[in-house]
Amino acid sequence: MKVLIKQALLAFLFLTLVCGVAYPAVVTLIAQAAFHDQANGSIIEENKGSALIGQTFTEPKYLLGRPNDAASNLNPASKEAKLEREERAKALKKLDPNQDAPVPADLVMGSASGVDPHISVAAADYQAKRIASERGVSAEQVEKIIQKHTTKRLLGFMGEPVVNVLAVNLELDKSL
Repeated sequence: MKVLIKQALLAFLFLTLVCGVAYPAVVTLIAQAAFHDQANGSIIEENKGSALIGQTFTEPKYLLGRPNDAASNLNPASKEAKLEREERAKALKKLDPNQDAPVPADLVMGSASGVDPHISVAAADYQAKRIASERGVSAEQVEKIIQKHTTKRLLGFMGEPVVNVLAVNLELDKSL
């Protein structure tokens, strides 16, 4: 019996050291060496936010991101969810009454995680004229900034191009 307890304690100690100390230390060292920015949270400009976490912008002079649906447990096909999307679309139309185009889906349908930092290129283009008008600049200037912060398809064919909302808004504040 004592031999079994001794073996179990040694196995526990060994696995604790390997899995709880050595492995995390090695992975942390590799991450810091190979992926320093990502390993530290992809912080943008003096801790104003992370490129990996969506921020909430509500002023018309900013590019708006996806709504946060993380706390919602609504079925996307439910009546309540449909009403919520309609209210969001009305709010966007009120924010930009001169916009005649239909509201892109990702501006009214929330991110399931609630932290998605990206929107579609269509959603960014939908907002460009409003932002330009609010800032007193040309739409082309805003569109250039949007293009600069658009991530292309992975390997040229995987996924869709997306725009990082925080990066665009920081550059809008810095340059316009």
